[in-house]
Amino acid sequence: MLTKRLRQSGVVVSCLLGSVLFIALAFLGWQRFAPAATVSGWTYRVVLEDIPHVSALARDPDGLLYVSQELQDGKGLVFRIAADGSRDTVLDGLSKPDGMASFRDGIAISQEQGASPVFWWHAQQARPLFDGIQVEGVASDGRYLYAAEDRDLDGRILRYDPETGGLTVLREGLQRSEGVAACPDGSVFYTEKKRGHVMRLHEGAEDEVVLNGLNAPSFLLCDSEGLWITEDSTHNARALLLPPDGPLQVIVRRLRSAQSLLPIGPGRYLLAEQGRDRILEIERQKSEL
Repeated sequence: MLTKRLRQSGVVVSCLLGSVLFIALAFLGWQRFAPAATVSGWTYRVVLEDIPHVSALARDPDGLLYVSQELQDGKGLVFRIAADGSRDTVLDGLSKPDGMASFRDGIAISQEQGASPVFWWHAQQARPLFDGIQVEGVASDGRYLYAAEDRDLDGRILRYDPETGGLTVLREGLQRSEGVAACPDGSVFYTEKKRGHVMRLHEGAEDEVVLNGLNAPSFLLCDSEGLWITEDSTHNARALLLPPDGPLQVIVRRLRSAQSLLPIGPGRYLLAEQGRDRILEIERQKSEL
């Protein structure tokens, strides 16, 4: 009798363990394959696919799209997409080119691996501007170029002056400061990915925590809509918008390793989704404009 009960208990335990394992695997599968979704009032579509390690996006003065592939050890590159959709590599031999920004009629290009130069792509040539350590995000306010170093405990926010060639350290001792944004009103924001928050930089005063509790905040963009944030998480990442006067909004959810966000028109943006090797276009519905 006891032996029979033990066998029955063993069957029950095995069934329970099997159910738990099935649920866990189903949840992991859902996290991996669940499609991205937008909030009401926004839509998205896939515009480019099959771009392994897609990361940074930028446009040149002619409106052509530049895309970086964040490969390391000199295997990274930046390619340009022509009007007919063809792809042309313009710069290779890079080590994790993870940030790009329009700068002085050209494009600033960062490298996240080790001590590497930040380049300025202009007139079909790449010129080194300054050296940084694991530079990821770059942004310009029209005069200066700002850069964020993605380092575990000693990350920095840098400001480069193209007129003098001077490099100023604005902040140091940061934890994984991946993103930086320069806003039209002169405000500068940066992320600390490891701490899950976004900071507003105040020169001569303590910086302000603008958002916290985020899931690996990485890229930042400041425009007329407000402050955009993407989350560089392998599962359930989001594209977020903090309007000038309003609460934080989740615009796109269920992304995988969201990267750069690039405005291409009123209420229209390109979003690099590295975890799915693709670029999305997200658009505010016309009735919402």
